[in-house]
Amino acid sequence: MIASYQKRCQQRVDAALERLFQPPRPELERLYQAMRYSVMNGGKRVRPLLVYAACEALGGQDARADGAACAVELIHAYSLVHDDLPAMDDDDLRRGQPTTHRAFDEACAILAGDGLQSLAFEVLADPERNPHDAETRLAMLSSLSRAAGPSGMVGGQAIDLDSVGHRLDQQALETMHRHKTGALIEASVRLGALASGHADDYQLKALHAYAQAIGLAFQVQDDYLDC
Repeated sequence: MIASYQKRCQQRVDAALERLFQPPRPELERLYQAMRYSVMNGGKRVRPLLVYAACEALGGQDARADGAACAVELIHAYSLVHDDLPAMDDDDLRRGQPTTHRAFDEACAILAGDGLQSLAFEVLADPERNPHDAETRLAMLSSLSRAAGPSGMVGGQAIDLDSVGHRLDQQALETMHRHKTGALIEASVRLGALASGHADDYQLKALHAYAQAIGLAFQVQDDYLDC
């Protein structure tokens, strides 16, 4: 049942993502190819799944969550493109395929990552792609910008880089994980709840606690598999 639900969410968000990579001008063809390559190269789409699941849990419709689902996956993809760069993790492969800077070049990969990041916020701000009232769209933009920025994912990556060669205690490790991985997972659940149009403060707090636990468990499993 979970596998079929995951497949349905994956197909839905992939179809919505595919529509985003039409270059507005011929001279931008290569940039858009790199952006598309970075996103449409597989992946389980865990964060979009959480968006759809949170929306459905509160009685919302999937169509109302497509924009949020695309936005969190675009942010996730941008983070991977930049993580793979020589100045960061210097990886040659991602999901068995050449990383973006290897398939294109380093400068193009940086620009592709930048483009994916800004496109995520463009999608959330667009009432056609994210059909909610202005107040809800603003709340979504605020949630995702916090999760993706220095108080969230970027901050976690900075902690991770600064900790190279040092042994972190459990509290420091949890802090890093809650920022680096957990923040975007928490945002995915919150955006799905907001997309439902039915979320109240109590439900948002309960879903936040759930998302925190999911985010930490996700990173622990990822680190275990790395080892």
